[in-house]
Amino acid sequence: MAANPLTAAQVGLVSCETCALLSRPTDPAEPGYCPRCGGELASRHHHSIQYTWALVVAAAICYIPANILPVLATTTFTGTETDTIMGGVVLLYTTGSWPLALIVLVASVMVPLGKLVALTYLLVTVQRGSLRNTHDRTRLYRMVEFIGRWSMLDVFVDTFTIALIQLQPLMSVEPGMGVLFFAAVVVLMMIAAESFDPRLIWDAGTNREALHG
Repeated sequence: MAANPLTAAQVGLVSCETCALLSRPTDPAEPGYCPRCGGELASRHHHSIQYTWALVVAAAICYIPANILPVLATTTFTGTETDTIMGGVVLLYTTGSWPLALIVLVASVMVPLGKLVALTYLLVTVQRGSLRNTHDRTRLYRMVEFIGRWSMLDVFVDTFTIALIQLQPLMSVEPGMGVLFFAAVVVLMMIAAESFDPRLIWDAGTNREALHG
């Protein structure tokens, strides 16, 4: 069998997280700064797993009221009605706005839940020292990091809906508590994705070789 390829850490290289430049610092304990962009270099994030777990658990707790509490309260001359995220999806679909309903469903339900599951999977496999699917797990992390910028889409849709309806006579819309919890989920998941160090995925193989080498 072919030997496992060397990692950057094994050959004394540090990757800049800003511009992705590989540098060879003179002192591995204090890598210093990137010679190209000036960003601070770090071989690993300190307490990455603990911070990421705390943020993921907090986001999971906020995810429940974000989907249970109303996100919009519509007031007309007949009374006030409240809608949750799923209630809004059903309403948009039944009124013929199925493309918008699909966008809200994906951005508000599927994406946050998918990110929670993906980060939990990455944390569990890293802590267990899994050697399998390192490339796939790295791609999964990059995907989670990429789609994070679209997670606020539902908040933008709610804001647009509020601004649109406020122009109508005898009708007003106000955001509900669910929007605050949903925004908290989005922010916590974005910070969790940033706090997770994907280089830990590759450390399991290095540590296993050190133990059995």
